[in-house]
Amino acid sequence: MVRRIRDSSDGFPPAVAARARKIRVLLMDVDGVLTAGQVYLLPLADGVAVEMKAFHSQDGAGLKLARDAGLRTGVISGRQSAAMTRRAEEVGMEFVFQGRSEKVAAYEEILRIAGVRDSEVAYIGDDLPDLPILQRVGLAIAVANAVDEVRRAVHHVTRRTGGDAGVREAIEGILKAQGKWRAVAKGARA
Repeated sequence: MVRRIRDSSDGFPPAVAARARKIRVLLMDVDGVLTAGQVYLLPLADGVAVEMKAFHSQDGAGLKLARDAGLRTGVISGRQSAAMTRRAEEVGMEFVFQGRSEKVAAYEEILRIAGVRDSEVAYIGDDLPDLPILQRVGLAIAVANAVDEVRRAVHHVTRRTGGDAGVREAIEGILKAQGKWRAVAKGARA
């Protein structure tokens, strides 16, 4: 039996879906949102450490669907990571701001470059450094494993955690609210 893909706002209550319909840019943190939050450092013989990150394939597929639907995507992270740079290239992220311990300046730069207002931006976060942006955006989302302060400050908390397709869940909710889900899901590719 083939199940029909619906174009409703499944997963988002009506007030959140109304916010999601306005979104043109989707931004997120990295550690704890696109990853489960662990930072793996592999020490080499010369004393240098190589950082490794694990990304969920469904988040990557969701980011590609978001791009195909016309959403501009990006990350703002306090850490600098070659693994994140590569992942951003693989999934077609437009905005990659790393090594930013104070995230608001990067956020304001993205607003300027993208030509959007706060109300047209969604942000997915999990920890305290994300709060200043979450308090400004039109749609503030926390992954299920976010700290309590973040969970209380957002419009929506995903059922799935960071690093376990929480980002994909948020993307699906936005695209369904915008009536774009069915078309992009039909054209999904690896």
